[in-house]
Amino acid sequence: MPTLGISSEQINNAYKKETDSDVKERILLVRRVRFDGQQEASKVAERELHKTRWWAYKWLSRFDKLGIGGLKDQPRSGRPPKIPEKKMLKIKQELSENKAGWQAKQVIWILSIKRQRCKIP
Repeated sequence: MPTLGISSEQINNAYKKETDSDVKERILLVRRVRFDGQQEASKVAERELHKTRWWAYKWLSRFDKLGIGGLKDQPRSGRPPKIPEKKMLKIKQELSENKAGWQAKQVIWILSIKRQRCKIP
């Protein structure tokens, strides 16, 4: 199977450095199937990772095409936010300034005030 010139040491280092648990799981799949000699991706996915065989084939295919970077989530298009970016940054800054943390009611109250000021439906 193609590994794009990636060594098992590089896979292990990527696993150790990765903080996203979903990506770590994908790296583990690749390591078990492509580098540890486990032949059946579906068995590794189903028995060890409790995922579907479709999931395993999808991520192995992305690894084969794009390497380790292909195991990370790609940006998706979607509807742009209704709140302007500058306003959103101000809201995030206000919320992060409170060191004690926020209760859900407080966050909802702040967002509703900001929404009224922005005249957002």
